[in-house]
Amino acid sequence: MRSLSMIAAVALLSLPGVAFAQSAEETAAAALEAAPIMDGHNDVPIQLRSRFANQINDFDFHDTTDTAQEQPPRSAMHTDIARLRAGKVGTQYWSVYVPASLEEPEAVQMTIEQIDVAKRLIAANSDDLQLALTADEIEAALADGKIASLMGMEGGHSIGSSLAVLRQMYDLGARYMTLTHSRNVPWADSATDAPEHNGLTDFGRDVIREMNRIGMQVDLSHVSEKVMHDVLDVAQAPVIFSHSSARALNGHARNVPDSVLQRLRSNGGVVMITFVPGFLSEPARQWNANRDAEEARLEALWQGQPEKVAQGMRLWDDANPLPQSSIREVADHIDHVRVVAGIDHIGIGGDYDGIPFAPPGLEDVTGYPALFTELARRGYSQEDLEKISMRNAMRALRAAESLAASQVDELPIETLID
Repeated sequence: MRSLSMIAAVALLSLPGVAFAQSAEETAAAALEAAPIMDGHNDVPIQLRSRFANQINDFDFHDTTDTAQEQPPRSAMHTDIARLRAGKVGTQYWSVYVPASLEEPEAVQMTIEQIDVAKRLIAANSDDLQLALTADEIEAALADGKIASLMGMEGGHSIGSSLAVLRQMYDLGARYMTLTHSRNVPWADSATDAPEHNGLTDFGRDVIREMNRIGMQVDLSHVSEKVMHDVLDVAQAPVIFSHSSARALNGHARNVPDSVLQRLRSNGGVVMITFVPGFLSEPARQWNANRDAEEARLEALWQGQPEKVAQGMRLWDDANPLPQSSIREVADHIDHVRVVAGIDHIGIGGDYDGIPFAPPGLEDVTGYPALFTELARRGYSQEDLEKISMRNAMRALRAAESLAASQVDELPIETLID
């Protein structure tokens, strides 16, 4: 005979409209099913150049787990189609990054080459990837079961200080531009270079206006705090940070200070939280600084003797293991942005294949569900998680497109840099 408690439970289950709490894993899974990850930054294209010289006709992007190398030492790639699927990635911005050390004409050429290799990678894997140039095309790709693929330029050196080149890069398919990389450009200061322009120059302000006019998203990862504020003074469309975290939790200059986070509510912008250990963990940031200092000391001590420097660094590394960051710290950064800017201003930008390693549990692109499970454990609802995974970033993209559509009759800006 069934107990009264069992009978009551069966009766309750049969009542219409009765809902039961989901587990954190179930909440995360439901969110990622409804709104697959829209990741702001993945560096596969520069891996294709550095590993294969962009010779990819025989490259198998379905499985890259065997791409580790001994000489030069290099870990396996973080990204492939099988793992993108496992990680519930639905939309990926592929970075067409080129080194900031290049002279501008060379940077322009190499950026075009990186756009070419990204497009060829997408075309060669058309059963799984689909080039998407608009928000509508993203939705169409998702409906077809494809991973929507966009491209973003990482650094204003890629346009050679030319608004004409900016427009042509947009026509080639670039849908955002990070204004600087690790070095200043002639019209904007980088977060990691000595200030040169006190933020944006007048030409830099016209770069922002022209990006808004044509519908290219303005990416503020890598720029100085002053540039962030200067852009927010000019921009009419929402800005993005394609791969940054919160400076209040980690003092790295690449992270977003609260003074900027507070302004995102009125701008509509989105911070796509990154998984770079040195941007997440303050002890890891301190470790990086101490390691750089030790390397500089050894180079001064053993001038012209690189083998002595290398030996000393091996000894230092053995004695000073890198402090581990964690999924919890990524969630802490998301928590902070939520408090200061709000739930509508958070996204994800892993920076996979642009970093040597990510926190345990997020080692490659399969890790997103684990992060979203952690967020669900912290009380984030399915609606919250859908905003973070995709909907905030899509809203920002649609806003950029809408502004551009409203300015279709405006003439191109013809300003020349001094």
